[in-house]
Amino acid sequence: MTPLTRAFRRVGGALAAVATVAALVLAGAPVAQAEDVRARQWYLGAMKAEEMWKVSTGKGITVAVLDSGVDPTVPELRGKVQVGADFTADVPDGSEGGAETVQHGTNMAAYIAGTGAAGGIKGLAPDARILSVKVATSDMKGVFGLAGVLSKAIRHAVDEGSRIINISMVTSSVTGQEAELQAAVDYALRKGTLIFAGTGNDGAEFTQYPAVVPGVVAVGALDTRGKVAKFSNYGDHVALAAAGVELAGRCESDRTQFCAKDGTSGATAIASASAALIWSAHPDWTGNQVLRVMMETAGRNGPVPSKYIGFGGVRPAQVLLEGKGDPGPADVNPLLAARGQASPAPGGSAVPKNSPSPESTGAGGEDGRSKESHAAPDTAAGSGEGGFPLWAIVASAVAVVAVIGAVVAVSVRRRRA
Repeated sequence: MTPLTRAFRRVGGALAAVATVAALVLAGAPVAQAEDVRARQWYLGAMKAEEMWKVSTGKGITVAVLDSGVDPTVPELRGKVQVGADFTADVPDGSEGGAETVQHGTNMAAYIAGTGAAGGIKGLAPDARILSVKVATSDMKGVFGLAGVLSKAIRHAVDEGSRIINISMVTSSVTGQEAELQAAVDYALRKGTLIFAGTGNDGAEFTQYPAVVPGVVAVGALDTRGKVAKFSNYGDHVALAAAGVELAGRCESDRTQFCAKDGTSGATAIASASAALIWSAHPDWTGNQVLRVMMETAGRNGPVPSKYIGFGGVRPAQVLLEGKGDPGPADVNPLLAARGQASPAPGGSAVPKNSPSPESTGAGGEDGRSKESHAAPDTAAGSGEGGFPLWAIVASAVAVVAVIGAVVAVSVRRRRA
């Protein structure tokens, strides 16, 4: 067999591998390692991340991840995580806390602020800082009684100087705790902190907490075409949407492996990271102003707000690269105003603390593919109206093929030598 024949066979095999990646991802199979993980982060190219990073990387912004814990030892998060309070002792039927984590919280933190080190996940806001606040046990017990725990965790995150709070989990049981949870959200808003929470993965018009609480930015999920994901919960409370399908994340069973992840969990993290990018570039803005430009520049098609994607898919590039979006008044929450509700009176701003070394140690289960069982309408967003334009998705795919071609070419040259 000639070197040229061998080369064509290698190219054919490589292209076939590219064609089957999507099928493997849809089946929930592990994703390839190292540089292939970055190639699977399709939304970074679609959102023009490389261009945005020349303007902003999220530096100076702390994002609190209220979840099952964050592992600060994974390569892409080393030196970036401050371990905050552990509230799992207060979780009904839960453990008394400790250092256990599951990969859910770690993935959320990586989607936000991962550095991509050692072939790990590259976050959309790679220079942002993470405050890990543990609100669920490693086995996710007590998820349906999280309202009281979340109330305490929100206040803690604000007091620790978080500008943004990411809650990629839901709870349906808030009986007797609605007022407490609303008071915690109002406290965060008065201090200038933004709260993003996932809508849930039932594919139904279903309201879950804390996403439904007035003042919380409820985030739905978009698929790779910019359409609302079939599993994404919807309703009048939805505010924004972001990529939430075929995200590469560390597997639950083995943190050295990467699996395909679907869910409003990941979408929430990407929305939080988008806010971090914008706020880092405009540190003099308030949370209200950051949210307003996110709402104004979101991609949408049809009536606004939509009960499927709210004001649209997040597009921070519109703000950072195109200078679009009017920040407007500093003291008016645009989401509450759009719904005819008053903004909480300002009570100061959340200012990031100078944290000690974050190397100390310290969910909702929203990203399993088994959740994609209910079909929500697929007409909420046009292919170019989500957080990512269709041309960018195609460009990302072409880039992957180009990389494979380059690898084959190098192999051929070596064999000829």
